[in-house]
Order: sequence, then C-alpha cells, then structure tokens
Amino acid sequence: MALGSSPNRHTAPKPYLDTSHPVGIAHRGFSRDGLENSLTAFRAALELGFTYLETDINTTSDGVAVVFHDATLDRTTDSRGAIVELPFAQLRQARIGGRELIATLDEFIEALPGARFNVDVKDAGSVAPLVRAIEHHGLHDRICVASFSERRRRRVLAGLSRPVASSPGKSLMAAYFLLSPWLPGVLVRRLMRSVDVLQIPVEFKGLRLVTTASVERAHRLGLKVHVWTINEPARMEELLDLGVDGIMTDRADLLAGVMRRRGWWP
Repeated sequence: MALGSSPNRHTAPKPYLDTSHPVGIAHRGFSRDGLENSLTAFRAALELGFTYLETDINTTSDGVAVVFHDATLDRTTDSRGAIVELPFAQLRQARIGGRELIATLDEFIEALPGARFNVDVKDAGSVAPLVRAIEHHGLHDRICVASFSERRRRRVLAGLSRPVASSPGKSLMAAYFLLSPWLPGVLVRRLMRSVDVLQIPVEFKGLRLVTTASVERAHRLGLKVHVWTINEPARMEELLDLGVDGIMTDRADLLAGVMRRRGWWP
C-alpha cells in the first residue's frame, strides 16, 4: 500500500452502519410532550418507521444503569437530585414529564427488539453496565457506542468480546479535525483506528464541521458522518444533499417526511 493511502472501510462497515442509504436517528425517541428518553417516546419513533434510536445512560449509586440524558432529575422529571447519588429504588419514584418511568438500560433493550441503539455513555459508572448489557443481549451488531469522554468510550470497547461501531470522544474528534486535512490518510486512519462514524454538529464554536470537503474526506478514510441535532426540514435536505450518512433529530416526524420523499423510508 502506498504511503498516504488507506483501506476504505466505508465499503465494508460494521453491521450497525451497513445501510444502502442515509439513516434517520430518533434523538431520545420522539415526543412533543417533554417525554424524552421514555419508552413511550422510543415506541413513538418506531411507529414513525425509525429503527435507529439515540439515547444516553447514567448510573445510580447502587450500580443500575438508566436511560436518561441529564446528570440530575431536575429538568425533565417531577423529582430532584443527582442520579449518581441516588439509589435505584429512590430514582424509580421519579416520573419523566410527571408520568413516565425512567427505564433501566436492560428494560430499554428488552422493550425494543430489533431496534438499533446509539448509546452515549454519560458517566464513568455506566461503562461496566453497558459492557454487560452488550454482552448479555448480544448487541454487538446493533449498537454504536459514543461518549464525549474518549476514556469512557475506549473502556467500553476494551471490555467487549467483539467489536462494535463507535464514534469518537471530544479529544479525538478535535485531533481529527485539526490533523486530517494535513496528514497522510494512513496516519489519520491509524489515529482513528477504533472509530467508524463521526457524530458531529454542523458547526462548533464558529467552525463549520460539515462541508462537502469534510464529508468526502471522511468517506475516503472509511468513516461515516452522522449530524446532530437537526430539527428543520430545509437543513435536513441540505445535509442529505452534502452526502451525510445519518441525521439525528428531535423532530422524528419531520425527518421521516424528508426521508420518505427521497424514497428512503418504509
């Protein structure tokens, strides 16, 4: 292989990413009523035709991983307190939007057979429970592991018996965008050897991350590109025209319509 070239893994992605067209990813499910990350919201997304569901996990003081974005209950439930400081029995009394239970990671997986999961590991205590869940439920082909913490992401991958799809943490993502325009492809692939997909916002701190050039570069390196969190149909259309491989959205209803018009929806 010549210096500067790299294997194009884009032609043989992990099963999670092996699709013939861009995917729609329901960000925390779908709810217009403030029920994010509830089983009701995830089932609503499935009813719209989504098979990819994005969620987050935090873990209680007694080691139970739960499907919840924030570190505290305050914003979206009728209770208060930091999840890491609460035993599961106490957290179980909280209700999302005043009415929905907070699901455990196992309940989430078991309630949604056949769905593909994009899981953001929010705290260090969630590493071991996620590893156990992936192994127990055989999720290796149905999951993408993500975290803002590169250390947490790598710890999950190191604990698994088989590879899974993964998106880099903030530090590795920053290194990629700083170095990839300048380094030979073989060196960038070495840097990103445990990464399959870049899950990124359109821009960060005034820097445009998603452009025709950046998407084409990622594809040459065998990486897919998923963009979050896009809620306007015009922006969805623009990004799909750029060639992105997936869009995360809070407005699953709108994205389903965009994808259906392009012939990419059931």
